[in-house]
Amino acid sequence: MTAAQPPARERRFLGHPFGLSVLFLTEMWEMFSFFGMRALLVYYMTMRLDFGQEYASLVYGTYAAFVYFTPVFGGMVADRWLGKRRSVLIGASTMALGHFMMASPALFYPALATIALGNGLFLPSLASQIEGLYREGDPRRKSAYSIYYVGVNLGAFLAPLVCGFLGEAYGWHWGFTAAGVGMLASLLIYVAGSRHLPPEAARIAALPTPRKPLDRAVLSRLAFLGGIAAIVVLFRGAYEQVGNTIALWAEMGVDRQVTAGWSIPMAWFQALDPLMVFIATPLLVARWARLAKRGIDTPSLHRMAFGAAVVGLSYVLLAAVAAWSEARGIRANWLWLAGWFVLMTLGELYILPVGLGLFGHLAPEGFGATCIALWFFAGFFGNLLAGALGMLWSRLPHGGFFLLIGVVAGASAVLLLALGLRVGRTEKRDNPGLTATIS
Repeated sequence: MTAAQPPARERRFLGHPFGLSVLFLTEMWEMFSFFGMRALLVYYMTMRLDFGQEYASLVYGTYAAFVYFTPVFGGMVADRWLGKRRSVLIGASTMALGHFMMASPALFYPALATIALGNGLFLPSLASQIEGLYREGDPRRKSAYSIYYVGVNLGAFLAPLVCGFLGEAYGWHWGFTAAGVGMLASLLIYVAGSRHLPPEAARIAALPTPRKPLDRAVLSRLAFLGGIAAIVVLFRGAYEQVGNTIALWAEMGVDRQVTAGWSIPMAWFQALDPLMVFIATPLLVARWARLAKRGIDTPSLHRMAFGAAVVGLSYVLLAAVAAWSEARGIRANWLWLAGWFVLMTLGELYILPVGLGLFGHLAPEGFGATCIALWFFAGFFGNLLAGALGMLWSRLPHGGFFLLIGVVAGASAVLLLALGLRVGRTEKRDNPGLTATIS
């Protein structure tokens, strides 16, 4: 029996092969551990390790960058040598070890490196098993990724609520330990459900195979995607402030008092982003489907430019709130920060999922992994930029800092729109297939 021909009486999960539930739950708990640790990271560095804010932001950005960098090589290792299952097992075990190491201040840097390395093996090896659950041409395949993405955001939503609360209320080591327990749960679910997953495919030979010389169309397509990735680096420099300077502002610039005896834990605000993804994604998808039926299909680059502009606008509004609060020597009401997360996430949904899909659709034949790696590299350099920008947090007024971040996001919007308009004018003549695809 092959992965392309599942048994007629297979167990089902929401109408899909039961193996999807295994991947769903494995990824959900992995995201719980990852985002649980991330929700505490900046607070841990500034409050427990006594790092200066500038250095803490730089460490945060560097760590987040390498989380995007290691999967590029982890996927190659899985394809060529270890195989997907073994890579998931090694990656999950390594990440669990790293999360437990975080409970010890003396192991802080080795723990971050351990988690990033484990993530490199785990992340590409788990998601790539979805395809093997379906026959060729199975119409359920596309919706499988949407269900899987729900698992990602469910774990990201629960993590700050649980790990953040434990870290703030009972001690940082309890929050990190909870993240480690979540990673162990991910590993155990994968081991217990592995019989429902597709069999391992033959691994690619380690020696490179001869490749035809690249023609002009392929080079043009790769250069085009490289240009988009470079612009997305700017956007991520603004977007990735969520777990960095936004987290710091939630602690020092926001009045989180709800009742006389209770304040909202500062890490809980980071659960609003995945919560809004749950709420807004089906609404946006339905809206885009209705527009498509009416013959209105906005080009992908224009959608991405709109999303970057919305994120930029959200930071400009936050800058006004922060400046007004600072001028009066008070903290901003927590509702302003909650509202910012709503607006920012709406913008995010117009650029990040759309961009990932664009890179998948525009990848030339034989360059699929290369183009996805290019998208990961945008995340890598974008997080480095976010860390460098975060170093300005303690040098500028908070209102001025958020205004700067809004300008960075706005610049990416202008560049994406300019690139989209250029494609509309020139690529229709030189490469009509490209214009059709990005639309």
